Amino acid sequence: MLAVRTGVFLCVAALSIIGGGCSGDRDGGRGAVPEVSVCTVHPQSVNFRTTLAGRVSAFQISEVRPQVTGILQARLFEEGGDVKEKQVLYQIDPAVYIASYDSAKASLSRAEANVLPAKLKFDRYKSLVGINAVSRQEFEDADAAYKQTLADVAVCKAALLTARINLDYTKVTSPISGRISRSSVTPGALLTQNQSTALATVQQIDPVYVDMPQSATELLHLKRNLDSGRLQRSDADNHSLHLFLEDGTEYPDRGTLQFQEVRVDESTGSVTLRAIFPNHEHVILPGMYVRVELDEGTNDHAILLPQEALMRDAKGNASVYLVNESSEVEARPVSVGRTHGVSWVILSGLHEGERVVTSGLQKIRPGQTVKVLPSEHAPQAMGGER
Repeated sequence: MLAVRTGVFLCVAALSIIGGGCSGDRDGGRGAVPEVSVCTVHPQSVNFRTTLAGRVSAFQISEVRPQVTGILQARLFEEGGDVKEKQVLYQIDPAVYIASYDSAKASLSRAEANVLPAKLKFDRYKSLVGINAVSRQEFEDADAAYKQTLADVAVCKAALLTARINLDYTKVTSPISGRISRSSVTPGALLTQNQSTALATVQQIDPVYVDMPQSATELLHLKRNLDSGRLQRSDADNHSLHLFLEDGTEYPDRGTLQFQEVRVDESTGSVTLRAIFPNHEHVILPGMYVRVELDEGTNDHAILLPQEALMRDAKGNASVYLVNESSEVEARPVSVGRTHGVSWVILSGLHEGERVVTSGLQKIRPGQTVKVLPSEHAPQAMGGER
C-alpha cells in the first residue's frame, strides 16, 4: 500500500510541475510585445556619384627621332628630367652638313654673278631689236639666257635652304616640353634619318588624361534620368571629378570631363570617358590605375532606406514592414533603385512620414502590434556617398 501511495504522489507532483510550467509559458507568450526600431521616411536632396576605374595617360607624347644620318657626338640632357620645347637633346656630327652648306652657298654666289651679264645683254638687245640692229632670234636667245640665270639663282637658294635645314637637324631638339625618358643610344652610335627606333620619349604630364570605361547601359540610364528631371545636372559644362590614387588617398585637385567616345566597344559594351586633371607636382604618372568619382546629378526628392530594412521574396520582389498609427505592422511592396552608401534608393512605394521597420523583422508579422523603440536606438538611414 505504501508503494502504491508513493507512486500516486509522484505522478501528481510531476503533473503539477508540468502544468505549472505550461501555464507560465502561455502567460509569458500573451504578455510579450515585440520591440522594433523604425526610421521615418523623409525625402531629401542627394547628390549621386558613380565610381569608375580609369587609367592615366600623358597629355602629349612625342618620340624623338633623328632627321639626318650621322654619328652621335653627345647627349645633352639628364635622363628622367624635365626638358623644354626646342631644347637641344642630341648633337650629331655636323662636318658633312657644314660642307654641304658651304657648297650650296658658293653655288648661289656663282648663280647670282651670272645674272648681271645676262641682264645687260638682254637690255642691250631689247633696244637694238627695235631698229633691226640684231635679229629677232638673237634677242629671244638673250631673253632666255637671262631668265635661265634667274632660275639658277632660285634653284641655288632652295639648295642652300635645304643644306641649312639639314645642318640644323644635326642638333636634335625636343618637340614639346615635358619629362624625358632614358636614352636608347649613347655617343658614337650611328643614327639614320627617320629610323624606327626612337632616341627618347618626351611626355607632357601636367595636365594628364584619365580614360574611364562606363557601361553603355548605365550611360543610357543616366541620360533618361536627366531628361525626365529625376536628376538635375548642377554643372553641365564643367563636371567636378574626384580622383583617388592606388593607395586609396584622394587627390587634392579636381578634374573636368572632356568628352566621351562616339561608339560603343563591341567587346566590352562600354563607352570611354576622358577626364583631365592638373598635375603640378607630377604625383600622377602615365600608366597608373586610379578611381574617379563622377557627379551624375542631384535628386531633390530622394528616399533613402537602410539596407537591413528591405526584404525580398523568392522571385526577388522587394518589400518592407511599416508601423501604422495604431502600432500595427503592415507589409508594403516597394520599387528599389540603386544604392547610395549603405542605403537603398526607393523609387516608389513609400511616402513622407511613414515609419519603416529597420530591426526586429524576424519576430514580427503583418497585423501584429509592436512596440517602437526610442529613436536613439534606431539605426541611421543615411549613409556615405557611393
